[in-house]
Amino acid sequence: MELSVLLPFIVNVIIGGLVLGFVYAIIALGYTMVYGVLQLINFAHSEVFITGAVVGFEVFRILQDSAMNGYLKLLLALVAAMIVSGLLNVLIERLAYRPLRGAPRLVPLITAIGVSLILQDTLRFLEGLQGRFDLTYTLPGGFGDKFCATDSTCAPLGNFLRTIGVDVQLKDVILVVVALVSLGALNYVVNRTRLGKAIRAVSQDRVTAGLMGIDSNLMISATFLIGGALGGVSGVLFGMKFGTINAYSGFDPGIIAFTAAVLGGIGSIPGAVLGGLLLGVIQNLIGVTNIFGNLLGLANLGTIDASYSKIGPFIVLVLILIFKPTGLLGKSNVEKV
Repeated sequence: MELSVLLPFIVNVIIGGLVLGFVYAIIALGYTMVYGVLQLINFAHSEVFITGAVVGFEVFRILQDSAMNGYLKLLLALVAAMIVSGLLNVLIERLAYRPLRGAPRLVPLITAIGVSLILQDTLRFLEGLQGRFDLTYTLPGGFGDKFCATDSTCAPLGNFLRTIGVDVQLKDVILVVVALVSLGALNYVVNRTRLGKAIRAVSQDRVTAGLMGIDSNLMISATFLIGGALGGVSGVLFGMKFGTINAYSGFDPGIIAFTAAVLGGIGSIPGAVLGGLLLGVIQNLIGVTNIFGNLLGLANLGTIDASYSKIGPFIVLVLILIFKPTGLLGKSNVEKV
């Protein structure tokens, strides 16, 4: 097989995996932030993020005939999704988790699953009132075009990518930029602001933080607000990436994002990002195994198509739990008795 054919294909697959991985990473941050403060797996986060995707769809739908700039439409969709998903997450914490804070850990975990199911059917009901189930994103013109399609608009990087046969859509570039900005903003809030320091203090020792004058309940609500807002961002990015969503679309990416958080080290923000990127690439590579088989003349691989791509993250999860239970960047927690 000629390198000129195989190399662009491999590069395209890896780039596609990284784009997908950024979506998983932003979703995973919602899991890892809540776990870092409350030691709680918020399984309702998958529905919080898909709620953001639905809000983004509605904003794009309302503005589709507007002459407004496409990037401004995207900004409005992101802001609306962040607000709705963030407030929804705070409401879930206040009504479903806070009353159970002193209960055995299994109780809030089961509650989280129940909240997830309630949100799924609530979304289905609300969209069903308008006669819709599958929601297809109507993106601004040009977002689906190839990045750097003409010589006149190409930067050096774009020229290089096109030269080696790499096809990247503009929406993928936008997705990565939005994800990086979100990660940068989160890093600044957590590590450079008084709010972030207070959240980290509550995460380390809630009782001592309270004695130092930090309102633990307020910091926990702030954590859920930030995690939900990131879920809203990831929901819009997910809708842009895949085009069509429904009330149940959050389950699969939510589970994979949770796997990414565990892979990177649950509670670790850099770990969530690393885990998301790795799983995105792994999933994409498995999804094209049959194509690799055809290119390399390996007929036995021809039956492994995209339908098998979702098993990759869970194989990785089993292996990481066996050989490094704390995750790639996680640290062991030693409880004092």
